[in-house]
Parts: sequence; structure tokens; C-alpha cells
Amino acid sequence: MRKHHPKNERIKRRYFDYLKEAKRMDVSSVDIAAAAISGFERWSNHRDFASFHIELAKGFKAFIAKQRNDKTGKPLAKATIHSRLMQLKNFVHWLAGQPGYRSRIAYADSDYFNPSANDSRIATARREKRVPTVEQVKLVLSKMPVGSDVEKRDRAIVAFTLLTGARDSAIASFKLKHIELLERRVDQDAREVRTKNRKTFTTVFFPVGDEVEAIFADWMGHLKSALLFGPDDPLFPATKVALSNSGLFGAAGLSREHWKDAGAIRRIFKSAFEAAGLPYSNPHCLRDTLAALGMRICPNTEAMKAWSQNLGHESMLTTLSSYGMVATNRQAEIIAALKDEPEGRTGNEIEQIAALVESLRKRA
Repeated sequence: MRKHHPKNERIKRRYFDYLKEAKRMDVSSVDIAAAAISGFERWSNHRDFASFHIELAKGFKAFIAKQRNDKTGKPLAKATIHSRLMQLKNFVHWLAGQPGYRSRIAYADSDYFNPSANDSRIATARREKRVPTVEQVKLVLSKMPVGSDVEKRDRAIVAFTLLTGARDSAIASFKLKHIELLERRVDQDAREVRTKNRKTFTTVFFPVGDEVEAIFADWMGHLKSALLFGPDDPLFPATKVALSNSGLFGAAGLSREHWKDAGAIRRIFKSAFEAAGLPYSNPHCLRDTLAALGMRICPNTEAMKAWSQNLGHESMLTTLSSYGMVATNRQAEIIAALKDEPEGRTGNEIEQIAALVESLRKRA
């Protein structure tokens, strides 16, 4: 069985370069595309892409529909199948426009990778996420120990995430100089902070409670006074690992280095939520927590727009559509409460809402 095709390797390199440079995808997204294409190549015994035919797309769809997850032994999830097929569709569509391929592959050939309409609906359906409430996060904070420098840092990370809604990759890269504590402000400068899509924006602490702000303020004070950290030192330094007296490697305080990725931050969240007896919520879930809070307390459109910008969203539609799903229990509460308001909204309020929806639709 062939393990590769030289011609395929060359055109794949061009495609991955196209995704990275022209489509501006990050490395992780390119890797997902590469994995899907490699799976198709293995199935086709590394057949030359130039000999692609729609029957190959049909055959691969039938093949992948029967595959099972290596870890669980269960059939592949519809979302997994949908993602891989869409990656292949995009690749073949691009291939149809390349020299040496355009005379053999039609753009429409890529459509044969489309899953059935029913499978697509299942794969792309939005399902309710388990999102912690502000009160639950505060419970987690109250259960976290604060004896050592590492424990103080871990609790401050959870508090900071709730205060700012910052993404875990950004949290791992913040420096002290990015925080203006008196102004309750965080400067997410993409030149130094790993923000999503390298956007630069300012975040003001969300109103989640003085006790949460106090935890983070105490951490800032500890860094500056006890650990003598300066402006260019990491806000949340990585753990220093050293050999203990027992001959085993373990935590030995804090280093002055940033974490290379956000893996450690997710582990901190996992341990903290488990210790509080709550289901694990990753750092990103707290963005949903804050979006839900904003929907409940923002009194008008201007306030909701400010809340959205504070999360780093250019469009309020992103906040409402991606993070603003109403939990089922809250949905029931709202509908039940409406029976006590038979008059409903005034005509003016309805007009304002309609105007807002229309403006968001035009920006989308």
C-alpha cells in the first residue's frame, strides 16, 4: 500500500500555504484541514488528486459514515463527519482552479462531499451548553486554597477570567503592564497578548462583585510587593518545576516565564470546579456566563453594545448569537412571567427591537 504521492504532497503544501497566508487561518485550523485530506488519501490509497472523480467523493462518504471512534468504539459523531467532509469539499473546490487540475475537476464536483441535509442539520444544530452562573464561580473561588504562591495564582486566574472574560490563550500571555488596576482596565494589546484573530481592544472589569475584584487586586499586590515582579513580568507566571528531596519532580514555586500555551489554565479550572463539587467548566464557558449576565442586567441597547465590546466583539450580533443563548430553565421562567404581563411590550419598544434586529442583520 502506498504511503504518499509526491505530486499530492506538492499541491497540498500549496493549499496549506493558501489557507495560512491568503485565508489567514491559524496553524491549528490548517492542521484540521490536513488531517481530513490525509484521511481521504489513505482511503483512496494515495491516488493522484488529478484523477479525482465524483464517485470517489460518494465512496468516501459511505466509508466515513461507517467509521467508529478509536477511543469509544461508537460511530463517529455527525459533527465530526460533517467537519471532515467540509474540509474535503473546500480542498477540491480550490483544486478545481489550479493549473493541471482545472481541466479535470469541475468546481461543482466538490459538492458531492456534501452530507445529507438531515445529517447537516444534526451536525450543525446548536445545543444548550452547561454554563456556570456567577454565583457558582464565586463558590469555586471560595473553595480554592490560598496557602502557597501557586495556589494564590490559581485562584486569581479564575477570578480574573470572571472579571474580564479573557480567553485562556490571552490570559497565559498577559504582563503586569497590561493591567490598570485603579481604572479597572485590561489592555489586550495584540502585539504582546495572544488575542483571538490578533485583535487589540480594551476590557473594563465586568460588575461581578467586589469580592472577585479583591481577589485579583490582592494577587497584583502580592506579585509586586512579595515577589518583586515588574511591568514586563507575566501576570500569571508558569509553575517552576524542580527535583524534590524524594527524588521526584514537582512544583517549586513560580518562575518568571509565561506559559507556552493555555493547557495549564484549563487544568486549574478542572481541579477547581471538581473540588467545589461542580461539573467542569472550561475558561471559555465564563464568556457565556458573562453574556448571560449582560442580557439580564443591561437596561438598553447602548449598554448591551458596550458589554459586547468589552468581550472583544465587533458586532453585538456575535454576542447575542454565539454566546447569548437563553438557558432552558431561564427560558421557562421568562415565558411563565409573560402571563402576568398581558399587555406585553409597547409599540415603541417593539419598534426599537425591530430596528435593532434589522441593523444587526445588515451588519452580519
